[in-house]
Amino acid sequence: MNAHYFTTDVFTDRRFGGNQLAVFPDARGIPSELMGQIAREFNYSETTFVLPPDDPSHTARVRIFTPGGELRFAGHPTIGTAFVMAHTGAVPLHGAETRIVLEEGVGPVPVLIRAKDGRADFAQLSAAMLPEVGPPPPSAATLAEMLSLPPTDLAGASMPPESVSCGTPFLFVPLRTRDAVRRARLKLDMYETVLGNYLTDKVFVFAMEAEQPGHDIRGRMFAPSIGVPEDPATGSACVALAGYLAARDSRRDGTLRWVIEQGYEMGRPSILEIEADKSNGATTAARVGGQSVLVCEGTMAL
Repeated sequence: MNAHYFTTDVFTDRRFGGNQLAVFPDARGIPSELMGQIAREFNYSETTFVLPPDDPSHTARVRIFTPGGELRFAGHPTIGTAFVMAHTGAVPLHGAETRIVLEEGVGPVPVLIRAKDGRADFAQLSAAMLPEVGPPPPSAATLAEMLSLPPTDLAGASMPPESVSCGTPFLFVPLRTRDAVRRARLKLDMYETVLGNYLTDKVFVFAMEAEQPGHDIRGRMFAPSIGVPEDPATGSACVALAGYLAARDSRRDGTLRWVIEQGYEMGRPSILEIEADKSNGATTAARVGGQSVLVCEGTMAL
């Protein structure tokens, strides 16, 4: 059989930026045991497979694979899959905004698609799970050494390392400067030892210092254990980061917004827009969105 696919660059407005994604918009004929092999063949951060929804009121069910295995939830695959479905007409666009629901391992994920001149231009997901804080991480000094950084590069007591999850947990390590983010390098042997028994070994370093005007944060994400040495754009991490930041923001009510730069050190600049809603000091919703660009389509012989 031949399986039809598209590739798209996600969290960018131009080809060859952002994070690559392969999407199989009709995966009904693809056996589950082949999905992981297909993801390894593309060797992108993720590949998605679109299936009929379990709940007919939802739009579709989406399975997400990295080269190392299946994920319950991921951001750029959700955004990119919604974009491809809108591009192919599988999701009809209704004016300036169209709302869909994609079933993922974490549960139903609402997605807002914005159109410009009748074409999908921007997609934003709402996290199915509110940000959840994990157990205490290894010491800041240990994490700094694991990242090949002096302890003085870490942000300090007001922004400590912490794991947060909106379906996929990440260990956030705040740094003082964009230059420190650039210099971070995982020591793989130490990484395996330090995080081997921790809640997550997906590491997101960031600084509240961006390169471009109008942006707020510079970040990088490392996950070599799942076949992703570094990720150009990580929506599931950034939506959890919205929860981390909202919890430390003095504002008690309203919508908080930040714009994140990621992938610059890899030559694949990505822009992720994140939001968190707060009510009486509590985070009540978290969202991440961005643009996508179609790159190619083809068929794979299976």
